[in-house]
Parts: sequence; structure tokens; C-alpha cells
Amino acid sequence: MKKLLLSAGAICSLFALFGCNNRAEVQTLQPTQAAELKPMQQSYKGVLPCADCEGIETSLFLEKDGTWVMNQRYLSANSPSVFASYGSWARTADKLVLTESDGEKLYFRPKGDGLEMLDREGNPVESQFNYTLKPTNDALPATPMAMKGMYKYMADAAIFQDCATGRTFAVASNAELERGYAAARGKDMQPVLLKIEAHFTLQASPDSGELQKTLVADKSAKFESGKDCSN
Repeated sequence: MKKLLLSAGAICSLFALFGCNNRAEVQTLQPTQAAELKPMQQSYKGVLPCADCEGIETSLFLEKDGTWVMNQRYLSANSPSVFASYGSWARTADKLVLTESDGEKLYFRPKGDGLEMLDREGNPVESQFNYTLKPTNDALPATPMAMKGMYKYMADAAIFQDCATGRTFAVASNAELERGYAAARGKDMQPVLLKIEAHFTLQASPDSGELQKTLVADKSAKFESGKDCSN
């Protein structure tokens, strides 16, 4: 994957609808001088610097459940590449702390009506280049992401408890996953560890009709019986 001028994964996250998702571990971070955090847009977009391409078109999606999704399209005349990532967010008084699915933490702060990427110490980047994303109304990306979680299918409905964030999501109807789960669980009705490439979308809940964040399987689904998120 191509790198940003600042660092490789530093742009890999930028999400947060702010509420009560504070965590004790992030409250100890040294604050930066910045505007006070306020409720924000749910999605942001912009073109960020790239060391060896024309720029990185980055879209960030903030969720009230404390999770985020980011889509990055590397702009290149030769071979444009698209990647997506996700994780969970928390906040201090003046900045966002975003944790990727691999545990790495990244930092951002409000700037005007947008969000500005900070360095790995949580300080402003001293650069002539733009590190700010602006509000947008884009839909969640359909770019596949590697995920791991506990899958269960019962009563014509499937759920997926994500190992990285701890959140539980509905799963879009998928006959192949249902058959794979039945074979992996045997006679047991317990959840089975699933490793999969998938993305999120919004679908109407069959019970309430309200839109809910739903996992959609893309490819590379693998059930592993007898294992859980600690394996």
C-alpha cells in the first residue's frame, strides 16, 4: 500500500460521533490546543497527501455505536487502488482517538466544520499540505475488509459479534454462510468463529423497519470450530 507523506497508516481512521464513549485510557492523553469537540457530521471526505501517488481520496464514516469505517482510494494514473478499514473511537476533551482493528491508535481534532489528522503523538502536523476532511453525505463503502468475529444463525436471522470492536451486527441473508455455520457447529447452537471479507451497509430491521448497520459477506468466509476471539 502506498504511504501518506506523514506515515503509512496515519490516515487509516477518522471517526467519531461524540457522546458518552469516553474511555479512561484516553483521558490521560496530553491535550492539544484545539477547538472543543462538538457533535459532528456522520461522514467526511477529502483528498489527503500521498508520497508516491497524486493523493488519497479518503472517506470517513462516524457511527453512534462507537465504530467507524474508512475508505481510501489512491489516485494514480497507472493503477488506482481502493482499501477500507474500520475500528472503534473514543475522545478526550479536544481530540479523537481512533483505534484500528489491529489495535493501533490514531488522533484527529476538529478544524472548522471538518476534521484534521494529527501525528502519532496527537499533535498538529507541520506541513504545507492539506490534512483536513470536510463534511459529506456519502453512503457507506462497499470495499471488502478483513473481519473476525463470532457468528450465529437462529430463527432465520444471523448475527456477528466483531472481535475488534466488541459490537454485534446483523448479517445480510447469505445461504452459503448459513450452510457453513450449520456444518461447523454440528449439533451445538453456540456461535462459531468466522473469518471473512465483508463490508457494512444500512438495511431495514425486519422487526422495527428502522435502518441498522448490517454486515454483508463478500468473499473468503472461513468458520473455525472450537475457537473464539482470543484465538
